[in-house]
Amino acid sequence: QVQPVESGGGLVQAGGSLRLSCAVSGSIFNGNVMGWYRQAPGKRRERVAAITSGGITNYVDSVKGRFTISRDNTKNTVYLQMNSLKPEDTAVYYCNKVGPVDHWGQGTQVTVSS
Repeated sequence: QVQPVESGGGLVQAGGSLRLSCAVSGSIFNGNVMGWYRQAPGKRRERVAAITSGGITNYVDSVKGRFTISRDNTKNTVYLQMNSLKPEDTAVYYCNKVGPVDHWGQGTQVTVSS
């Protein structure tokens, strides 16, 4: 079971946008609810968005209306479109299935400057 590979992070000014991508092995992706998580320095990892294999989504309140999660079931890839970014969105972002996780990827750093 290979861990996910996240990409697309970077440094952006407040109000800007980024699109994260995550390539996932079939054993993790197929049929599972997939999520984007983030961990800021000194804080616990939190799930910010999730999507079922059928495309039903949910979001933590702090990102509703700004972030959009999507998935391409033909490419085993999950995306997170992040708009209207705020400094408090600064964190390392990870993707993985929702549920027990054996291996986390390296994540991708998102830094939002004020």
